[in-house]
Amino acid sequence: MTSERAFRILLAALAVGFVVAGVALAVGVGGARDRPDARQPTAEPDFGPNVTILDPSMTSDQIQSAVDSVFDAQETNQFGERRDAILLKPGSYDATIDVGFYTSVLGLGLSPDDVTVTGQVRVDAGWFDGNATQNFWRSVENLAIAPSEGVNRWAVAQAAPMRRVHVRGALDLYPSGSGWASGGYIADSKIDGLVASGSQQQWFSRDSEFGSWEGASWNMVFSGVAGAPQQSFPDPPFTVLESTPASREKPFLYVDGDGGYRVFLPALRRDASGASWTGGETPGDSLGIDSFFVARPSDTAAEINAALARGLNLLLTPGVYRLDETIAIERADTVVLGIGLPTLIPEGGVDGMTVDDVDGVRLAGFLIDAGAENSDVLLRVGGEGADARHDSNPTTIQDVFFRIGGAGPGRAATSLVIDSADVIVDHIWAWRADHGEGVGWNTNTADTGVIVNGANVVATGLFVEHYQRHQLVWNGENGRTVFFQNEMPYDPPDQDAWRNEGEEGYAAYKVAADVARHELWGGGSYCFFNVNPSVRAARGFEAPDAPGIRFHGVLTVSLGGNGSIVNVVNSMGTTVGSEFTGPSSVAVYP
Repeated sequence: MTSERAFRILLAALAVGFVVAGVALAVGVGGARDRPDARQPTAEPDFGPNVTILDPSMTSDQIQSAVDSVFDAQETNQFGERRDAILLKPGSYDATIDVGFYTSVLGLGLSPDDVTVTGQVRVDAGWFDGNATQNFWRSVENLAIAPSEGVNRWAVAQAAPMRRVHVRGALDLYPSGSGWASGGYIADSKIDGLVASGSQQQWFSRDSEFGSWEGASWNMVFSGVAGAPQQSFPDPPFTVLESTPASREKPFLYVDGDGGYRVFLPALRRDASGASWTGGETPGDSLGIDSFFVARPSDTAAEINAALARGLNLLLTPGVYRLDETIAIERADTVVLGIGLPTLIPEGGVDGMTVDDVDGVRLAGFLIDAGAENSDVLLRVGGEGADARHDSNPTTIQDVFFRIGGAGPGRAATSLVIDSADVIVDHIWAWRADHGEGVGWNTNTADTGVIVNGANVVATGLFVEHYQRHQLVWNGENGRTVFFQNEMPYDPPDQDAWRNEGEEGYAAYKVAADVARHELWGGGSYCFFNVNPSVRAARGFEAPDAPGIRFHGVLTVSLGGNGSIVNVVNSMGTTVGSEFTGPSSVAVYP
């Protein structure tokens, strides 16, 4: 037993609480988790040094100082190792919470309206000269915002979800000064006023309620959203579904009436619309924090796997976890929940995480960052030969992000493979880095972002970018995708280096030739071949010509005319390139 582990056990026994820099932090359960039947003491869980817990009894100056300290550390920390979560206990707060990289702002109420921030919970782009296209890896969840000037700003790019939020006013999704933006995702939220997308290239909104919507660039998709604009793709480019085929909201941490920490597990919904909580309490179940292994970055993969094998769930606290073995999820209904964008780095060529072909696993709120030695897969769900049905209790993957390079050298053949049936993929970003450290055609190598082999998989919010072959390959039957955003790899050195069976380049979104049924709503694929602008892709989307294949609202764009995409879907659609940058749109295929 390490001295750190012994110290944590001692603290658990004493249930010691203390205050650091005026911010209430909690210490007390690190050792109790060593026994699967242990119960947490009444003190708050030991979430570690990078979880800031705010209480409405604190002064406004204490609260503002605490959140400013986190933002000062994280505003420009795009590829650093610090991670942070800011937890707000039920009550009211007067504060402006600026949200930087690797920061989650999480209300601890059972309803979003249990926590109210009067001021803003804000993302802008001053750090990047007003350009919001790199405002990645952050989140706000489960609280209400009463904007002090009537409008809250959430100018984000990929991997920056707003979930389960009530904005008692308007919401701007673009930076002050209207610089570029490339987001984004909202779900299970209520915005009382106008939602303005401004300069956002694309945006996906699911199961929410808006006062109204204004703005359109290339690909705006609404699924189950009251107050959404009318279907009108491509002019303006609104793709609108009245309801979402399948959804199950992300698990969230909350404090019960006795001050105990619990994790709420929202119920499965089919053909849903509107937020899950505006008509009353969200249907679902909850688990006590004592059923979780509260992991810290110092914990080894073996220790995490041992806890999972004992029947515990897994709560990943903020930090970077270096894995020398694969995290293995074998038990049905296991919950893996991260707070503060915890990051898993598989080392020595191991895979990052595997999930057996079982019911009801929930994976949410973490990043898997490829290690320097090539991994076959960063996350695999089901395993080869998976054939069970899980329609009544599917596995869900939510706010799980993948990165190849950027923070340093990274290699992985495929980021996400789904073999199980009925999986719901709800907001992922799989990204082969185009900037940062360890970036180059032969450096951060990665063939494919996502491969779906399971049947009846539903994806809501797929962001997949820069992989060296297909971005997504869908082999399973009866798949449905609502919203797909993609950039092809920037860096093919020449056309000969980027060919697929003699054709120019690789389609971003490929449905396998033997698939009979598949449907996609709202898909965009963009090229920016800045290393060699003569490079071309034959098409953005590829699918068999079959009665059960339907695409709605798909498009291609050549960013700045750097390179070309010849067709949108198969042989349909106008070429985008230096002469016509797009968008080239196909409203319905075939």
